[in-house]
Amino acid sequence: MRQASHRLEVPTRGRGFIEITAAVRRFVAEQGIREGLLTVWCRHTSASLIVQENASPDVLQDLGAFLARLAPEGPHYRHDDEGPDDMPAHLRMVLTQVQLSIPVLEGAPVLGTWQGVFLCEHRAAPHRREVVLHLIGQ
Repeated sequence: MRQASHRLEVPTRGRGFIEITAAVRRFVAEQGIREGLLTVWCRHTSASLIVQENASPDVLQDLGAFLARLAPEGPHYRHDDEGPDDMPAHLRMVLTQVQLSIPVLEGAPVLGTWQGVFLCEHRAAPHRREVVLHLIGQ
């Protein structure tokens, strides 16, 4: 059994979805582990991770609009230390996830034809986010 880990820095331009599938695939391929489990971990409370369709940009636009309706910005939150998008960003993170577990078979993450791995930036301003990749297997 072997393990490998890597810190992936993801710059964002503000609210939106950044596909990191290529970086995830590259990391797994470089490790030489044929079968195992990949953990993808987001180290933030106002950003998150999803596996989602990567073929039609309409899917991500609709998802962003849906999250905005569920957790709208506004003056009705107590927690607004960093502005009106602060608490809605935390709520959107809770509605998604900060950790993914992806099986690895034949040296590659097992993703469907149209599945991609995305970092979700829930804040309006650009940030530098850190995603930790951890692979265990043989």
